[in-house]
Parts: sequence; C-alpha cells; structure tokens
Amino acid sequence: MTQELLEGWSQTEQDIARDAFDKAYQRTIQKLIADLKDKVGSLHSPDEVWSLHDFLSIERHTIEGRFSFKTEGILFVFASLVKDKLLQLDELEGLEADKLAKVSAMSRF
Repeated sequence: MTQELLEGWSQTEQDIARDAFDKAYQRTIQKLIADLKDKVGSLHSPDEVWSLHDFLSIERHTIEGRFSFKTEGILFVFASLVKDKLLQLDELEGLEADKLAKVSAMSRF
C-alpha cells in the first residue's frame, strides 16, 4: 500500500481517509484468507495447486492496484469499496460534504 499525502485534503480528512482505507484493506485481506481456506481444503491435484497459484497472482495484482492511496482517483477507490461492501459510507464521515456526495453517487453505479 502506498503512503501519500492527499493534495487539497485537510489533515483531519487525510486521517479519516487513511483509517477507512486501512479498514477496507484489512477486510479485503480477511476475505481473501477466508476464500483461500475454502480453496485449500479442496485441493486434490497438481493442476488445482497451480490454479490456486494463478488465483493468488491475480488477487495480488488486483489488490495492489486497487489499494493505492493517491489523490488522483481516491474517491473512485472509496466508491468501489463502498459498492463492494468493504467500506461503509459512514466510515468516511468527516470528509467534506461534496467528497462524501461524490463517493455516495459513484458507489451506486
């Protein structure tokens, strides 16, 4: 996960955003671990092992791409996390009203 200051965001907003971002990341990892436990229990062949490897490679690429804490696109990231139920909109309380409204609107699509 990248550490970066959000340009144009107050320190309070950055703290709220970082906390929400970290919570969503932990939820994502916990979901991945649960999925892995299910998959590992049903491995019976070398092909299934390599398939699991491929799954993990894709998940790593997806998670690392999604969890980039940068000003550019952060509201889109929050919206997708809300849409995927990895973040609750109320966990972003304290951000400027226009930022919350954008996240809320984008999370509906």
